[in-house]
Amino acid sequence: MSDDLDSLASETLSERARTRFTSIKGVFLPEEYKDFADAIENFEVRDDDVWVCSFPKTGTTWTQEMVWGVTHDNDFDSSKEDIHIRFPFLEFSGTTSFARVARREKVSDVPSWVLNSVEFCNGLSSPRHIKSHLPFNLLPRQIRNGERKPKIIYTTRNAKDTCISYYHFFTLLEGHRSTFDQMCQLFVGDKVIYGPFWNHLLGFWEKRHMTNLLLIRFEDMKKDLHAVIKRTASFLGKEFNNKKIQALADHLSFARMRDNPSLNRSDFIEYLNNTKFYGNSKYEGHFFRDGNCGQWKTAMSSELEEKFDEWIKKNLKDHKDFELYLDN
Repeated sequence: MSDDLDSLASETLSERARTRFTSIKGVFLPEEYKDFADAIENFEVRDDDVWVCSFPKTGTTWTQEMVWGVTHDNDFDSSKEDIHIRFPFLEFSGTTSFARVARREKVSDVPSWVLNSVEFCNGLSSPRHIKSHLPFNLLPRQIRNGERKPKIIYTTRNAKDTCISYYHFFTLLEGHRSTFDQMCQLFVGDKVIYGPFWNHLLGFWEKRHMTNLLLIRFEDMKKDLHAVIKRTASFLGKEFNNKKIQALADHLSFARMRDNPSLNRSDFIEYLNNTKFYGNSKYEGHFFRDGNCGQWKTAMSSELEEKFDEWIKKNLKDHKDFELYLDN
């Protein structure tokens, strides 16, 4: 069954983006990650770094923009620069379909952070803002052993909603050509990039007592964004009064995020379609697609819902404290 899912993970990529997958320290990753594994392991972390870590599609960009607003005292002009440049994605070059194709085919008209994202992050001036989807056990050694203590904000989201968002994102931007049912099969089979999902979340949960780690939930951001901004500002050592919190909350509204060209990938989506980067099919959609909680209630069949419930129960049966945290 595992081999069948490995094959499905590869076969459901467009031909141009197709690759083989491997397990690195128990994490499901494309084989190109090996080209950057040592550089990431030995990455020179700085104590004044700010990292946003997450499993993909759990509210990462929203969290990045919140963190940027806090650390820059609501200087919204500074956030007009593309988020890939001001808040780069550490392992982008080793895990994304776009970088895989660009590096494999020596595509010339791409920025440097596409071809070597680790080197790009390393060259940033302090204080750096860095994004990563790596689980805790694959973060740079200096973070894992406590030699460096950057501020880390880790966000979680309901597993079913994450899967739905994952499907739409990877179809739009990563050359995936799976059906929704196939994506769900891969998700609960722990054969999606950065999986297994529960290992990822639990890896950070088990480090929750680290003084340089803040855990937040997507659902809390939807329910009371002001409170999450306040917690984040306190964690980052920033004074944010109610007026500043409100201004940042307005900036982080779904409508403004969706229309913000530094965040919404609109130029990138247009480039992929105009160049037929992943083939002849044109994919319509938006990076900020919905953003609501409970999407699974209408998107999943009762059969799929039952399969997810069994998978969740199996993986959380020995982690009741984390289950309470997620459901609180």
